Amino acid sequence: MGVQENGDGVGDKNKYRRMDSDAADDGILLSSNAQCHEAVFKRKNNVQKFVFACAVFASLNSVLMGYDVGVMSGAILFIQQDLKISEVQQEVLVGILSIISLFGSLAGGKTSDAIGRKWTIALAAIVFQTGAAIMTLAPSFAILMTGRLLAGIGIGFGVMIAPVYIAEISPTVARGFLTSFPEIFINLGILLGYVSNYAFSGLPVHINWRVMLGVGILPSVFMGFALFVIPESPRWLVMQNKVEEARLVLSKTNENESEVAERLTEIQMAAGLANAEKYEAKAVWHEILYPSPAVRQMLITGCGIQFFQQVTGIDATVYYSPTVFKDAGIKGNTQLLAATVAVGLTKTLFVLVAIFLIDRVGRRPLLFVSTIGMTISLFVLSSSLFFFGDGKLGIGLAILSVCGNVAFFSIGLGPVCWVVSSEIFPLRLRGQASALGAVGSRVSSGVVTMSFLSVSRAITVGGTFFVFSVISALAVLFVHLCIPETKGKSLEQIEMMFQNEGERQGGEVELGDVERLVRRQ
Repeated sequence: MGVQENGDGVGDKNKYRRMDSDAADDGILLSSNAQCHEAVFKRKNNVQKFVFACAVFASLNSVLMGYDVGVMSGAILFIQQDLKISEVQQEVLVGILSIISLFGSLAGGKTSDAIGRKWTIALAAIVFQTGAAIMTLAPSFAILMTGRLLAGIGIGFGVMIAPVYIAEISPTVARGFLTSFPEIFINLGILLGYVSNYAFSGLPVHINWRVMLGVGILPSVFMGFALFVIPESPRWLVMQNKVEEARLVLSKTNENESEVAERLTEIQMAAGLANAEKYEAKAVWHEILYPSPAVRQMLITGCGIQFFQQVTGIDATVYYSPTVFKDAGIKGNTQLLAATVAVGLTKTLFVLVAIFLIDRVGRRPLLFVSTIGMTISLFVLSSSLFFFGDGKLGIGLAILSVCGNVAFFSIGLGPVCWVVSSEIFPLRLRGQASALGAVGSRVSSGVVTMSFLSVSRAITVGGTFFVFSVISALAVLFVHLCIPETKGKSLEQIEMMFQNEGERQGGEVELGDVERLVRRQ
């Protein structure tokens, strides 16, 4: 019995030892799993922070554009008094920036392919900063226009390159959110411009507008710091055969190595065909001017949405909001500038709403809400100016409808325009085609802003906004017919989607970069 018990005791001890050993192994396994999850979470967090920082720094040039739009709406009141310029000179001064920026956008496509996306962003800041400094110190209208021309070229570079850079560096799941940043910063710049107008309007007339314009130099200073943070676009690096550098960038902007390998393979395949076909400006422009069915649809979509973004009158609303409110019955410069601050605040708040929805609900739903809402707001603004005169009801409706118009613009057509136009073109065409779309945007904006005062004098301010409401209604139809949903797709998948649509429309097989290279090999 004693031996039996002793044997059982030894067996029990061995059993307990095994249990302790298994528990220890389980503990090690659990600890290992916990460490693994912690490492994954830490990498994911680092990636998100890094990509967010890159998008913010790349969008700083957009603050310059927005600030110029906002500040000039008030500064022009004091420039007119100080330099004694005519109404036509006012229109030219306001609108020339959009027109001249097309040269920056055109050059930006070529420049971004030659020196890279990152250094094109830096060049945009330097050129704008030079122009802003000249405007601040301008003793005459001629010198003021010289600075304005330089600022316009800088803005042209910036407005074209920022969305392209962000689209190329962003992970697929967050591309819409991040590519909306330039529009957010444009709106922030507009708000800061309005606040600057209000804050410095009490200074002497020969000083206040100079201070207003001079403050616009500050955001570009931060671009110097940005150059130490943001990397070059991995897609541009692959085009330059710098594959390992591209891999390093992708490892910082994607959450796991499998995604890095997948993205790098897709980019190499697209870039391989582009290099095999001698990625030259002539070949690119030939393809743009004589497009295949797929490229034609891309151009209609990308250039069309840029066109409608501006011809619906958003820049006229922002630049000339003091004129609109004066026509509605608000008296005094201080009251006019205070009302414009409300417009800028509304525009900024609603673009923040858009960035959190764009990757959740998609591009098309936001565009439908935006264009329909803008159409209604513009019609109400037109009606209030026509029928309610200078009374309190007319003033209230004017302020409400202007705020409504910029709110609906900011929730859809404003940010989604840049997202769509930066993600639909294939790698070989992206720089130049995006530049072409930006040119259309700038020309449309310039025509609208340079003709607003003259057209308003001919058909009244209310009549002008009725025309904008009709154009906005046409934008609804354009969205329905021409804008596909690109949510959740990689840039290469979007290209294949257009290629497939081109096959159906063109009645011929039209292979994309990736597919053509695979078949060739």
